[in-house]
Amino acid sequence: MNTPAPRALLIVPLVASLLMLAPFTVDAYLPSFPTIAQEFGVDGAAMQQTLSIYLWFFGGLMLVHGPLSDTFGRKRTVLIALFVYALASVGAALAQSLSELIYARIGQGIAAGAGVVIGRALVRDLFQGATAQRVMSNVMLVFAAAPAVAPIVGGALEVVFGWRSVFWFLAGFALLLIVGVARFMPETVGEHNRQPLALIFVLKSYGRALTHAPFIGLTLVFALLFSGLFLYIAAAPAVLIDHLGQSPTDFWKFFVPLVTGLILGSRVSNFLSRRASPLQTVTWGLVLTGLAVIYNLAQSFWFVSGDDSLWWTVSPITLYAMGMATAMPALTLMGLDYIPAQRGLASALQGFIQMGLAGIVSAFVVAKLATHLTWLAMGMLVLWALAAVLWGLWLQWAPKLGFASEGAGGFAK
Repeated sequence: MNTPAPRALLIVPLVASLLMLAPFTVDAYLPSFPTIAQEFGVDGAAMQQTLSIYLWFFGGLMLVHGPLSDTFGRKRTVLIALFVYALASVGAALAQSLSELIYARIGQGIAAGAGVVIGRALVRDLFQGATAQRVMSNVMLVFAAAPAVAPIVGGALEVVFGWRSVFWFLAGFALLLIVGVARFMPETVGEHNRQPLALIFVLKSYGRALTHAPFIGLTLVFALLFSGLFLYIAAAPAVLIDHLGQSPTDFWKFFVPLVTGLILGSRVSNFLSRRASPLQTVTWGLVLTGLAVIYNLAQSFWFVSGDDSLWWTVSPITLYAMGMATAMPALTLMGLDYIPAQRGLASALQGFIQMGLAGIVSAFVVAKLATHLTWLAMGMLVLWALAAVLWGLWLQWAPKLGFASEGAGGFAK
């Protein structure tokens, strides 16, 4: 359905706020890594577990949130998840050991995915075609502030009040979202089109989605692009503090340019939605990220410590973020169009694959590559190259495999 402008003005900040919870949960405590590690007597690799385990549960539970929202409605599902997230954040603030912190992070991961799944599905429930891409681009514009604001806020809170205050802040943010959702979020899944929660039905639906080559192709392209960026987000403490000699309050020097790239990319996507097809938009995004990868690899070979070293390290990441944000709305919406009757499930699988791959990168790749900036650049190159090859294969084979969506009934037929 086409939604009037006043509703669009309301939906954009609401959905963006729901999506912001996930990057806040990742980025806000990054400046506190050294302090937490020192207090609990652990090393950097152990601290990476608090990030990777969160991502695995965050991605895995998306597979539950999607079908739940298709069955019980978007609004009820996200309200319960936000309440659980607030409780888990309180647990993290009170943690007395690394294991207790990890358990609390698991709780955050279990709940945080609901906002991402339901927020993206809500946009596609309410908007169609180019309008949906413009709304998703505007959501990205607001959402893009999170990776910049989160480490700045987290670093300031850590310096002034200690690292535990970061998790108290996250608990308060969740409570504010509960009020916003209860007051302003429309319910887009009516009683007449809710899906059964029968385990066999859900498993068969996921099975069909996983074997739907065009849908999975689009999902993997974005997951690989995102992992290329997340490689640097997860390695930010090592890049900024170890390689560039910055302090916990200097994380803005990395994240503000990164977010600038995300904002510019969302504007490019918005511009192209009126002038180019989704396929052309994704291709432009891959071209921009490809240029960024080449630039990043080149500068890493000639990296010399000095006053301008931060600029040379951060500027290609900014360009990469711009390209990724250009491609993201079209990739997401084209994927959701394959399963229109179960957009919650489709959004959940998109998020699961995206976060699962990011979790693998965080757990097994970051610690090994972060010791050298050139190795990080090569890691980004590999992830981008896989995305580019997969996009080329998708363009060649998707029309033969069925480019059009499954139809009004999707997998629910």
